[in-house]
Amino acid sequence: MLGLDLSTGVDGVVEKIEKLPIDLFAETLQSILVHLQDQNRAVDLIETCDKFQSVGINLDQKAVQDIIKLMTYYFRLAAKSNLSVDFLVSKLTECSSKWSKSTLQLVHQLWTEHGALLHAHQEVLTMASIGQLVDIQWKLGMAVSSDTCRSLNSPFICVLMKIADTSGEMSYKSFEMTVQQFQNFYRQFKEMASVLETV
Repeated sequence: MLGLDLSTGVDGVVEKIEKLPIDLFAETLQSILVHLQDQNRAVDLIETCDKFQSVGINLDQKAVQDIIKLMTYYFRLAAKSNLSVDFLVSKLTECSSKWSKSTLQLVHQLWTEHGALLHAHQEVLTMASIGQLVDIQWKLGMAVSSDTCRSLNSPFICVLMKIADTSGEMSYKSFEMTVQQFQNFYRQFKEMASVLETV
């Protein structure tokens, strides 16, 4: 369900949360909430790990990812189900008895501030569940041998797209295009841009 490491389970993740300074956990929750409000494509795992390490919290990437997954799951569940703040806190205490009062108060405060907006946003996402383009990189290459290029030494474009799905997971898609395919791709994007300018 959560994709957490079963050897530590939810209690293990909560124990790690409780070792975090409250302001750092608040910042992490804010990042999750911003992601869920679709103002940011995904919670940056590397940046979050670096922030933890900068204050002396040495958690590996898997542990930090488990914290992000746990809180994202419960915030998304609360948003989709339009849960009250008290019901969200009770759900958290059902999953683990390791939560401190101050941590639950922080969740209570942040959900009170952001819950209604997240619920409205989740309803919109439910209607159109698509990923978001985070980054696109390209490079020009020269084909030495290929199934699609008729002659050797033909130029091609290699494109790498970084995409965040609605759960915040990042995926990468890559593809190659001939120059003619790229020119068609470019024309289509140019046409989309001109349509967007009229809106």
